[in-house]
Amino acid sequence: MVSIRSVHRSQRPSFEQWLAALPVSDSTKTKLRSISDQPEILLIGQEMVEILHELHMDDETLQAALIYPYCDIHELDNDEVSERFGEGIAALISGVRKMDAIKTLQSRNPSDPSQVENLRNMLLTMVEDVRAVVIKMAERICALHQIKDEDEETRVIVARECATIFAPLANRLGIGQLKWELEDLSFRYLHPQTYKKIAKMLKEKRSEREQYISDFVAHLQGLLDDANIKAQVIGRPKHIYSIYKKMQKKQLDFEQLFDIRALRIIAERLQDCYAALGTVHASYRHIPAEFDDYIATPKQNGYQSIHTVIIGPAGKSIEIQIRTEQMHQDAELGVAAHWKYKEGTTGKQASADERVNWLRKILQWQEEMAESGNLVEEFRSQVFEDRVYVFTPKGDVIDLPQGATPLDFAYYIHSNVGHKCTGAKVNDRIVPFTYKLQTGDKINILTSKNATPSRDWMHPGLGYVHSARARATIHSYFKKQDKEKNAEAGKELLERELSKVNIALKHAAELTEKYNVKTVEDLYAAIGSGDVRVMTVVHTLVQKYAPEPELPLIPKPGRTGKSKASKSSQPIIAEGVGNLLSTLAKCCQPVAGDNIVGYITLGKGVSVHKEHCAQLENLLKQHPEREIEVSWANTKHGAFKTTLDVQCEDRDGILRDMTTELSNEKIALLGVNSLSNTKDNTALIKLVVEVPNAAMLNKLITRLKNVKGVMDITRY
Repeated sequence: MVSIRSVHRSQRPSFEQWLAALPVSDSTKTKLRSISDQPEILLIGQEMVEILHELHMDDETLQAALIYPYCDIHELDNDEVSERFGEGIAALISGVRKMDAIKTLQSRNPSDPSQVENLRNMLLTMVEDVRAVVIKMAERICALHQIKDEDEETRVIVARECATIFAPLANRLGIGQLKWELEDLSFRYLHPQTYKKIAKMLKEKRSEREQYISDFVAHLQGLLDDANIKAQVIGRPKHIYSIYKKMQKKQLDFEQLFDIRALRIIAERLQDCYAALGTVHASYRHIPAEFDDYIATPKQNGYQSIHTVIIGPAGKSIEIQIRTEQMHQDAELGVAAHWKYKEGTTGKQASADERVNWLRKILQWQEEMAESGNLVEEFRSQVFEDRVYVFTPKGDVIDLPQGATPLDFAYYIHSNVGHKCTGAKVNDRIVPFTYKLQTGDKINILTSKNATPSRDWMHPGLGYVHSARARATIHSYFKKQDKEKNAEAGKELLERELSKVNIALKHAAELTEKYNVKTVEDLYAAIGSGDVRVMTVVHTLVQKYAPEPELPLIPKPGRTGKSKASKSSQPIIAEGVGNLLSTLAKCCQPVAGDNIVGYITLGKGVSVHKEHCAQLENLLKQHPEREIEVSWANTKHGAFKTTLDVQCEDRDGILRDMTTELSNEKIALLGVNSLSNTKDNTALIKLVVEVPNAAMLNKLITRLKNVKGVMDITRY
């Protein structure tokens, strides 16, 4: 197959010639012929295919690579790709496009919610199908080739992205072939003068160096053959960027570098690697400081090889790398060498293990980028720190909130899996339900047909579930199970409270629409479960049905057209109106001494509200002309009923302490209702009391606030 990357444009083969030489199936060739013939776009696709073919990728990956440039310019959409090439290729191309979210890592606003979600999707794509990552890196190499005639700004932007993101990612995934090409091409645009200088020095010494290496390879191969060591010796190119990096790191000149001359020994077996090392060191003096055994201690990206530098003929240093064929494939192809898991050749269990390994490598890559300062810290905090990425037994990736437990995982899979959960294995070991999941964990949920959730799972202090989703699902389960019991309790509670205000229970049926329930039984169940407050329902019915007591009121003086206040102790007759019937509004329950405002109703006289009553404000927006100024008459008013909401700790004896304060102040308690919140160990207690005036009410509130455990008091 003639490589379009290695010949001049005028010498490149036609698409048909190139396709005929491409070692893919006939059905794949037929599909690829249907691609629109735009020479420049087709050329990008062909170059991507060649890069991936060198990595031994499968037919599906090669098809996706050739098609991708057309999708990138929107000539083909997802539906067309799916119809013409199949859903598998469409999904793979979609995954490559998700990789565009990686640009957010260098954007100005990476904490934007939509961008954060894109980053999460990108991460899951990278783990679910590593082929999408490899295609994207091949596309970036093509982009680096394409921009050579662009302006300097464009070249620098693309090169910096490849150097700071994609080259480190290729390194972390162990794909050496792509890593060095991304590095060299990026280096060429970012440091053009230095690149040319090193390239010139390499070129000037090439013929001499190549002859030297050729002679030494033949000599060393003979030594290994004589020792019956099954291994092949090959020369290898030295990459410009790696030479530059070593010169910078060790502060050396070009001629002082040990590994300008380099070769590899590819052995059949592990023991052959060490046998070859023994032969090399026995035949030539080596430099101890330059020896590294990455077989015994692999690099973080899984790289394995033995590195040594010897003093060869004519006193010249030569770097030698010794590895097995499998290690060589892993070093050059990395995770790309394992793409076959998609074809099911490694089994489900191995698939999960591979994905765990890839995820850890990707996370390590992200950590390296954050530490280097090339990427913003938001990628760490927004995408990783608040989430954990775990695996099902089949290897599917699930992302959960930080602090999630096996039960959170079970309920994420399905509510029935959570309900029937009896235990959990994490990484093949039994763990308690309170175990905090870690990124990379592989979870297997144990279930039983007869199992049911425990109420303890909802208790926040016990740590069984962390996510709101799981807690809501458990709450819903018990709510359905206890509906009958809750309905009975709610009906009894509502009936008792309504009897205190002389309202019949039957009126509750009128409120089903207001509380978004289908039947009155559902309303009773909501009250019994605590989803609807009983006093809220009572107050709603009181507004409509409770008889309101008359109260003597007088209009305030000082407003034009209003009657003046009388010194009589009798209700004042407003000028031109006659005797005014007045009632205290139930919505705000004014007490003698409060600042009050009157509102003239139709047929029910004047409704008296506290000055800043929200309901009064709504009424006056519609009918401002009905406002009338009123004040308390100089008569004995008797007692006024009002309601206090007391937010407090849910401790034993707190209600007794409150009623003691009421008794000490000689204030009547007309009713009490409490609702406990087990999540935070608090309670809401409603006290219905009778007080003679606002001054006494304020004094009572002060006394109640001094009761141990009382946090806040709100007056209706």
